[in-house]
Amino acid sequence: MNNKMTTLLFDLDGTLIDTNELIITSYLHTLEKYYPGQFQREDVLPFMGPTLHEAFSTVGADPDRVEEMVKVYRTFNIANHDVLVKEFEGVFETIQTLYEKGYKLAIVTTKRHDVALKGLRLTGLDKFFEVVIALDHVEKVKPDPEPIFKALEELGSSPAEAVMVGDNYHDILAGRNAGTVTVGVAWSIKGRDYIAKYEPDYILENMTDLLTILEV
Repeated sequence: MNNKMTTLLFDLDGTLIDTNELIITSYLHTLEKYYPGQFQREDVLPFMGPTLHEAFSTVGADPDRVEEMVKVYRTFNIANHDVLVKEFEGVFETIQTLYEKGYKLAIVTTKRHDVALKGLRLTGLDKFFEVVIALDHVEKVKPDPEPIFKALEELGSSPAEAVMVGDNYHDILAGRNAGTVTVGVAWSIKGRDYIAKYEPDYILENMTDLLTILEV
């Protein structure tokens, strides 16, 4: 990778912190309430990545019902957050090293700011990220480049010196649309082959691989 890279943007869920079980359980809890017996674990995997409103809209609910379902999801999600969330192997050490080496770091996520901070604090990653761009900070979410441009603006960086790291196609396409280097993670719940389909510039088997790619 070009050693002129100064800035690293990270998706949060499924990339830095393992919220997979929390998200799946929250979806199943909500869908069981409104559509009893109709959804299994494999049915909610496509919902991983899009916003809650986008995900619930795909099940055919009317707009008022979607808003209600989002509230049910969020209530359950927050109540069970600290029990089910954990960090992925190698994440803390890698982020700490990048921070100490002076890289500019930011989170770019489709979840709400308060919930994103909850996950960062739980895993001790909050002290490394001064910039967190969340759902409530933008008009358009990934794969639109707006969240990435906003993060870069706050960091004083340009796309040419930035890397976007994520586990979903939204992350890879957003990075590409913004003009950054793109990095996918092989531990995506949808599998390595899934993220490879979107042709990121690099794929990490472990977060520590990022240090090798950056030649840190």
